[in-house]
Amino acid sequence: MSLTGNAEAAAARTADSRWLELLARAGFIGYGVVHLLFAWLALQIAFGNSGEEGNQNGALRTLGAQPMGKFLLVAIAVGLIAMAIWQALEAAVGHRALRDKDRLFERVTSVVRTIVFLWLAWTAIKVVQDASANASDQQQALSEKLMTSTGGRWLVGLAGLVLAAVGIGMMIYGFKKKFERNLKIGEMSPKTRTLARRLGMAGYIARGAVFAVAGILVVVAAVKYDPEKARGLDAALRTLRDQPWGPFVLALMALGIAAFGIYCFLQSRYRRV
Repeated sequence: MSLTGNAEAAAARTADSRWLELLARAGFIGYGVVHLLFAWLALQIAFGNSGEEGNQNGALRTLGAQPMGKFLLVAIAVGLIAMAIWQALEAAVGHRALRDKDRLFERVTSVVRTIVFLWLAWTAIKVVQDASANASDQQQALSEKLMTSTGGRWLVGLAGLVLAAVGIGMMIYGFKKKFERNLKIGEMSPKTRTLARRLGMAGYIARGAVFAVAGILVVVAAVKYDPEKARGLDAALRTLRDQPWGPFVLALMALGIAAFGIYCFLQSRYRRV
């Protein structure tokens, strides 16, 4: 067997680890909790009652402030790291039931998920260390520093385009119900399958819309040299709130994000891992 073949076989054995599967399934529960808290913060922003930043960092900080919060954050971080390892293995050797473009798409998506899960795990750990850290302020400061040069502004603009593209892709992914091919549909009752489909569609479309708006704002920030708009999801939510019908639209998005949180609970049971 070639060196590449040996590496793939080792990766496949790791991917089949029972402990990794259990941790990843637990990670989905933590991921769902984070999104439910994120949705709650979005609702508060919609009606002008939140001083906390409207993103996953704010959700983790909210959780960390509760009794046993730091213990839960550590548990969530462990689950997210397991999810990141699982998705990294999927990117390397997984999705073998698919062919050609479909498999390539899912492998690339697994790379993106790996990055997201690692970033959230790192964020959870940072919140445990310092609950006062504000990710939106840090992102704004970094964007402001980069924008001092023309090349930096191009880099910020490119990052915004990538973020917007990810958001649009997420919306299409939800609208076409592509998430269903990663679920154990055969083990679901008809009612559970219908529930999973509705929650998945609403969740992916809502999350995608928020990411797309955030990406567009980052591009605008680069073009107009306005670092205050380069604050990621928090800026996207607050910008939406300030538009005509903004609170109503933002409340609908919050419900969609909450739907994704509940969908994560279903994934902990029915996701192919």
